[in-house]
Amino acid sequence: MGRTKNTKIRFEGADEDEVAEEVATCSNVDEAIRDESMCDAGNGADADDVTDDITSADYYFDSYSHFGIHEEMLKDVVRTKTYQNVIYQNKFLFKDKIVLDVGAGTGILSLFCAKAGARHVYAVECSHMADMAKEIVETNGFSDVITVLKGKVEEIELPTPKVDVIISEWMGYFLVFENMLETVLYARNKWLVDGGIVLPDKASLYITAIEDSEYKEDKIEFWNKVYGFDMRCIKKKAIMEPLVDTVNQNQIVTDSKLLKTMDISKMSSQEASFTAPFKLVAQRNDYIHALVAYFDVSFTNCHKLMGFSTGPKSRATHWKQTVLYLEDVLTICEGETINGSMTVTPNKKNPRDVDIKLNYSLDGKHCKVSRTQHYKMH
Repeated sequence: MGRTKNTKIRFEGADEDEVAEEVATCSNVDEAIRDESMCDAGNGADADDVTDDITSADYYFDSYSHFGIHEEMLKDVVRTKTYQNVIYQNKFLFKDKIVLDVGAGTGILSLFCAKAGARHVYAVECSHMADMAKEIVETNGFSDVITVLKGKVEEIELPTPKVDVIISEWMGYFLVFENMLETVLYARNKWLVDGGIVLPDKASLYITAIEDSEYKEDKIEFWNKVYGFDMRCIKKKAIMEPLVDTVNQNQIVTDSKLLKTMDISKMSSQEASFTAPFKLVAQRNDYIHALVAYFDVSFTNCHKLMGFSTGPKSRATHWKQTVLYLEDVLTICEGETINGSMTVTPNKKNPRDVDIKLNYSLDGKHCKVSRTQHYKMH
């Protein structure tokens, strides 16, 4: 659910039937990943230069009013086909059930649920796209089954005391960017019946390391000297801003490590903030210029475990990956390890932004370094 202005590598669109078949036949997320071996709330300006009174929370809902961002998400075949397959191939989860669609957008997930036999679907959307969703529901003959409610989940009155199923495509860049997860958890706590289900119910954040000299030179080192002038003050800002981009799997130098798994059906909102240690082992002799984060999503309540990955070794999605450039260039030998920890918290001024603190160290044959870096996604 996002956009990016920078794209290194563009992949041609995947064949929908091919993806549908693949997602349907994978028995687990790891298998799906092996076989393949989900709104930019900021406006591009430094957050400190934006008036505090007009936060990206306001921009956030406004950005989802435009059809363009919904076109991008709907055309993300991995994302949309996975949800469609989860719903259509597990109709027993929806038959005669009351469903809440959190952040419904165009209403596509609500339409899937209605077609799968849901008794009623409440589609909640805060942006002006809710008006379009109402028209789409009516045009497709589902007005008796789907009720579109325009407003914030935290402020609306739901016409039913409880729901059986909550479905949402809440994942942002770096999984937690935009902080929509908190809205899903609020809805779960307020309306989900005992024994009800949340879809998806598991999300896992991973980290790996890459060689990326060419792009780091272009995006970061560029500011060292611009037409003969020292602009390194901008370089300090540039390196603090994670880059949402598509990483070629050939750039990966180390293994991948799990940072955090979130159980959406049980977790508290406080668990979205965390500190996690990691140990990355080099798989070849190379240089490391950045760490890369990506996430997997699982639907464990299905008859067969279903889900998808946004990792570099999987089919590309609109979430791409999140690249965190390092101040140091690490010279690493096969078998050597990068040890560190990552702290992830919502920004205090604007909880839709994400603050990241990265500690890393390498005690290698050719390189010894220990450093702490801070990043902000906005």
